[in-house]
Amino acid sequence: MFDYWNPHIERMPLEDLKTLQEERLKSMVHYVYDHSPFYKERFKEAGVVPEDVKELADLTKLPFTYKVDLRNTYPTGMFSLPKNRVVRYHVSSGTTGKPTVVGYTKDDIEMWSDSLARALTSIGLGRGDVIQVGYGYGLFTGGLGLHYGAEKIGATVLPTGTGNTERQIMLMQDLGSTAIACTPSYFLHIAEVAERMGVSIRDDTSLRVGVFGAEPWSDETRRRIEEATGIKAYDIFGTSEMSGPLFTECQEQNGIHVWSDMFLIEVIDPKTGEELPDGETGELVITTLSKWAIPLIRYRIGDLTVINSEPCECGRTHPRLMRILGRTDDMIVIRGINVFPSQVESVLMTIPEVGDHYQIIVDRKGPLDVMKVMVEVTESGFSDKIADLMSLSKRISKELKGVLNVVADVELVEPGTIPRSEGKAVRVIDKRKV
Repeated sequence: MFDYWNPHIERMPLEDLKTLQEERLKSMVHYVYDHSPFYKERFKEAGVVPEDVKELADLTKLPFTYKVDLRNTYPTGMFSLPKNRVVRYHVSSGTTGKPTVVGYTKDDIEMWSDSLARALTSIGLGRGDVIQVGYGYGLFTGGLGLHYGAEKIGATVLPTGTGNTERQIMLMQDLGSTAIACTPSYFLHIAEVAERMGVSIRDDTSLRVGVFGAEPWSDETRRRIEEATGIKAYDIFGTSEMSGPLFTECQEQNGIHVWSDMFLIEVIDPKTGEELPDGETGELVITTLSKWAIPLIRYRIGDLTVINSEPCECGRTHPRLMRILGRTDDMIVIRGINVFPSQVESVLMTIPEVGDHYQIIVDRKGPLDVMKVMVEVTESGFSDKIADLMSLSKRISKELKGVLNVVADVELVEPGTIPRSEGKAVRVIDKRKV
């Protein structure tokens, strides 16, 4: 039995959904042309006017929007409304240049909350649940996004944010948290600390659901989390430019539902920009249909994924994003071969002797790129026999080469060696950039 927040929309017949999308797309294109100097100029450069968009197929006539556009128009050059209509700002970290500033109208906040209300309901959460929000609050969108969505469905929110891990575990027990939202790497750290404290997530807490995102993670990591703690682990997706966290998998755990009455999604060839059919891996592109402070037309997210437009077993008709492979800018090129951290993780998490934490170090020796993977070994897998460790190292290296087609040196380290993170884990150190 599946629950729905808005069954009329979530189960809408595909033809009706397409009609609604076309109406909203045409309205949004006129809106940005009339209210956004940025888009009016971008459309002019592309040689298109709003009247050129008559149906969904015309979307490809419109120009792309890039993250650099938000940085080049910093702080509010892409806003489509006066500042006195903006009720909140969020700002990205800006670690690779100018930060991006995103503004929200009251309606934008309501849309964001409604999107997450649908998502959280789809994973079986609602009134009576205690949702522990372990994402960062403040300028980062993760904490407040989940907070508002959880309150909308009538759940009780425990806004712990990040850090103070032992205190988080104490509050999880004492206040009866039934769900937690944080990065998967931080939850693995929480489980590790809980074990040191003598607390079993499975037996000593009420936790039954985890909502994990903000960094790539694999199905193999999901399996480890579920087997070790007894919870159901769900993937969540969103970007600060669109609003923040917006969509999750449903209880089927077979792709992330994107509410297509709010957003149009495409997958394109990252190099040519050509639209790809369902089932092919490419770069995700999103057009907002109900966002007013900063609407986005064909925004290139940078994430690589696959679209599945088949209706889900849960009854929802909206398209699904299959697991995010990684970001185009997270890709590591080793001797001309593309490698994603999630590929490395998917191999490591299938090997019982390997712990939950790893790090990829890329360097250059002479003219050649080299990759080393530091791998923590479990307590039970660690051996004082050099021959055993050498055998394990060779086995891991062989399995990595079979998937990546790249030779990786494997360094086995003791449990607790690799630094833990309360936010996004640092999985890659690329010394070639230093």
